[in-house]
Amino acid sequence: MLSITDVLRARARIQPHILPTPLQPSAALSKRTGGDIHLKLECWQQTGSFKVRGALNKLYSLSPAEYTQELVTASAGNHGLGVAYASQVLDRPAMTIFVPETTPVAKFNRLAAFDCRIHRAGHDYDACHALAEAYVQERDALYISAYDDPVVIAGQATVGLETLECLPGADLLLVPVGGGGLIAGVALVAKTLNPAVRIIGLQPEASPAAFLSLREGRPFETYPADPTICDGLAGGFGRIPFELAGHLIDEILIVPEADIHRAVAWLVRHEQLLVEGSGAIAVAPLLTGQLDATGLQVAAVLTGRNLDALLLRDILSENPGPT
Repeated sequence: MLSITDVLRARARIQPHILPTPLQPSAALSKRTGGDIHLKLECWQQTGSFKVRGALNKLYSLSPAEYTQELVTASAGNHGLGVAYASQVLDRPAMTIFVPETTPVAKFNRLAAFDCRIHRAGHDYDACHALAEAYVQERDALYISAYDDPVVIAGQATVGLETLECLPGADLLLVPVGGGGLIAGVALVAKTLNPAVRIIGLQPEASPAAFLSLREGRPFETYPADPTICDGLAGGFGRIPFELAGHLIDEILIVPEADIHRAVAWLVRHEQLLVEGSGAIAVAPLLTGQLDATGLQVAAVLTGRNLDALLLRDILSENPGPT
């Protein structure tokens, strides 16, 4: 379905339009955990999220015939920003983007700045996705998946390629998990380049679809998530990520919501990094001791920064001092 060659080709396509984000050592986390901790700063990526990588690779791959169709996607925010940016820099037709009614203001306002058609529809991502697919059927349009597509996954996998090139002897990779496109791509690359590396996924308690999928041996493609600041991780785990990399993921850790809030605050105060909940979850188990990193080389992927200012204010107010 997907190979390291596909990932190398994806990087060659998208490289002119993305940032090769730093893998930054964290002295504070290393001291706290007794490990050698590095942070993959996808929060510094174009549009503020890794999602632009897969979106660019997908739009590059479309045939001329496919461009005669209306292009449609559903997104909690970051994938929509990725495809809107990709359609702009590649001078492609404007996208039609469905977002849930609960999409954070920061992401919606950023999306509205692009030349795209936005529909607010559905109370959560799964409902929004269903409405977008119904729209595609009615209009004979082409759906651009956020994660359930090998071409999108190949683009996301370039995160793993950059990480392993900088830290080839990594013992652990910590990867936030929603639909599964990122962890599937990272796991494929990492296990190819360094079979000994362990791939640990992080999910909020509110939406443990990947955890349940691996435990039950079948993909939970929809999941009725509880409220969480990790809007990008809420909902189901994709069939293609499950088939591609379910056997490559070593463990999924479930992280309490309060720990995610504390991780957002900690990253601001100790690393001066603005990271949304869906990215900050990657360091939460290191801060709480849920994961023992003593003596290990660890890379944690901070997937995005698109966090509402009012939510950040509330998180910092709830966590007023060093944690």
